[in-house]
Amino acid sequence: MTNTSTIDSARLLHQLAEELAIRPAQASAAVDLLDDGATVPFIARYRKEATGGLDDAVLRDLEVRLLYLRDLESRRLAILESIESQEKLTPELKTEILEANTKQRLEDLYAPYKPKRRTRAQIALEAGLDALVSAILADPQCDPLSLAEQYVNAEAGFDEPKKALDGAREILAQRFAEDAHVLENLRSYLWQHGLLYASVMEGKEQEGDKFRDWFEFSERLQTLPSHRVLALLRGRQQGILNLRLGLSEEMEALQPHPCIERLIKLVNIPADFSVEASPQRKWLAEVSRIAWRVKLLTAFETELIGRLREEAETEATRVFAANLRDLLLSAPAGNKRVLGLDPGIRTGVKVAAIDETGKVIATDTVYPFGGRKDVQGTQRTLAQLIRQHHLELIAIGNGTASRETEQLVKELLTSQSDLSQVQHIVVSEAGASVYSASELASQEFPDLDVSLRGAVSIARRLQDPLAELVKIDPKAIGVGQYQHDVNQRELERSLDAVVEDCVNAVGVDVNTASSALLARVSGLNKTLAENIVEWRDEFGAFPDRQTLLKVKRFGPKTFEQAAGFLRILNGTNPLDASAVHPEAYPVAQQILQKAAASAAEVIGKTNALKGLSPNDFINEQFGLPTVQDIFIELERPGRDPRPEFKTVQFLEGVTEIKDLRVGMVLEGVVSNVANFGAFVDIGVHQDGLVHISALSNKFVSDPREVVRVGQTVQVKVLEVDEARKRISLTMRLDEPAAPTRKNANPNPKASRPARSERTERKAPDADNNAMAAAFAKLKR
Repeated sequence: MTNTSTIDSARLLHQLAEELAIRPAQASAAVDLLDDGATVPFIARYRKEATGGLDDAVLRDLEVRLLYLRDLESRRLAILESIESQEKLTPELKTEILEANTKQRLEDLYAPYKPKRRTRAQIALEAGLDALVSAILADPQCDPLSLAEQYVNAEAGFDEPKKALDGAREILAQRFAEDAHVLENLRSYLWQHGLLYASVMEGKEQEGDKFRDWFEFSERLQTLPSHRVLALLRGRQQGILNLRLGLSEEMEALQPHPCIERLIKLVNIPADFSVEASPQRKWLAEVSRIAWRVKLLTAFETELIGRLREEAETEATRVFAANLRDLLLSAPAGNKRVLGLDPGIRTGVKVAAIDETGKVIATDTVYPFGGRKDVQGTQRTLAQLIRQHHLELIAIGNGTASRETEQLVKELLTSQSDLSQVQHIVVSEAGASVYSASELASQEFPDLDVSLRGAVSIARRLQDPLAELVKIDPKAIGVGQYQHDVNQRELERSLDAVVEDCVNAVGVDVNTASSALLARVSGLNKTLAENIVEWRDEFGAFPDRQTLLKVKRFGPKTFEQAAGFLRILNGTNPLDASAVHPEAYPVAQQILQKAAASAAEVIGKTNALKGLSPNDFINEQFGLPTVQDIFIELERPGRDPRPEFKTVQFLEGVTEIKDLRVGMVLEGVVSNVANFGAFVDIGVHQDGLVHISALSNKFVSDPREVVRVGQTVQVKVLEVDEARKRISLTMRLDEPAAPTRKNANPNPKASRPARSERTERKAPDADNNAMAAAFAKLKR
């Protein structure tokens, strides 16, 4: 058993290295570290010598594939044991099983030996009708029906020749459908040439109007993008669409069917569909047809649509994760005093002022809209708060009444000369309501009304988006596509990994961070994070990193994983404010000694180490990568990878969709990126869509090559459909525009192309509309 495990591990490492284009030694080192409890951020940052410098992206891929391949190995062993227990494991079959590199291939090989319920084929086998199959195959001149008279078995239920022949057919069809070579070949052929067909379920035309673009639709499996697959599957799940797998209409019309013809060649039988064919050949042709239509096609349809779903979910998860990363790493305003405004009409505008550390110093509710329309009273209250608490920034949530609130604030700031230096910024409030009602928010603000917590969150996410957004379930932030349709467990795993990587890339001030932020630090969890906050509340600020070991359950292993990502500003040791790990402090001290300067004299000085070479400080434990990182940290301690803070200015007088005019050039901020384009907030309560084809004058294969969530962009209005709340934008500012549409097409079917013209139609507008509608619901 030990030898088998060794062989399995070697195979696993070899496959990992091959798939990720890394050396087996790198894969082995990374696997050992992960198995030892090291986190991906820790390995990527502090174990570069061991892994050969693998970054966090490769390590995340390795982590996911490692889990898959270990499951594969476990399944391989289980299959070998099962077949061996049946005494059917031949040397050739064992070799094939050992060489199988996917779960699908393993299951194909196992199919004939897999314990199954008593099928009609199994019943026929028990009745001895496999002998009839052999007799038919052995005699080209036979009449199968006449031959079946010799195999009638009344006791087993085969009391007449036709029933016996039907039993033989079931046996042979199942044999074909369980042949691993047949399965692999036909599966590959269908994936290359197959189409997914969609049609509306009878009587569902009106109920499923939003899916009308797919009522008669087909496209090749290999070209279906992820968002379209998920839309089609949603239509099926809601009982509107019927999906089926097939070849093109021209190929489906061929006789015999191309897949049946392929099956016949693969199993090497003399089947013949012609009228003059012999009885044996006609019977074999019928068996092949049934094997394809009843057994193989049904299984492939389920399997390949499942594969489409899996790949679409993987891509949707990737898009969500990439957008979330951009959002979390968006520019922080920093230690500024901020006034947060959570706009509302009937319920008023919720107001919260926070100081440089995020502490709430004042709250209020004003009613400039709705029935009261107390604009002057609102402006007096805001002006008083700004002056009294020396506020520097105003964060305005981008939900209902956002532009009206922004206009009111703008008028206030321009009318009061002493407030002219105060800046106002519209902030995404996605997820703020989720946070307000959360257990964490009630712990942070037990005495604060739920409605006011949202204003605090809006203010804080301007100060530090990362620190505030980690308090919200990533799925509630709303920067994904069809996020509720994908595997929720995998989505959560992927998003959690993104949050962990972002938090550790930036680093965390252990003396000011919330427990939610601390819980995302390498090596920490919710309990340890809460223990750190409890210790801080009882004993005050941590003076140095070593003091962390006094925290309950904060042992040496945790310290190893977490210490480098926890910053202590203005502590007793200047190195504690950097990303230099305490284990490498001796090297840092050697560098400082060589420079003949103290840490305080060197840290933050760009040329302080000029003339020193990292190569001079390499030792058995720390190689060149680590020493080079120490040099960088001494010159720029705790460097923040996030961009510089900038604000976007929406066009004056454009606050609603009706204010838009075709041809307008506007400034906006990218709110979401999907595979087919980017959504841009231009300040009219409805995000506009820049289709992928309008992102650049050059060809763009992935929108994220051009735009990222949070990026400020210039766009031109191409088309406005007020009735459907659709705004089409372009970043190609020289592009001609279409006329504004006040009303949607009252008869969208009138201009629909004929069925033949719609075959393999990709319906980009349908994708855009469906996604735009879904995204609109995510706006608060």
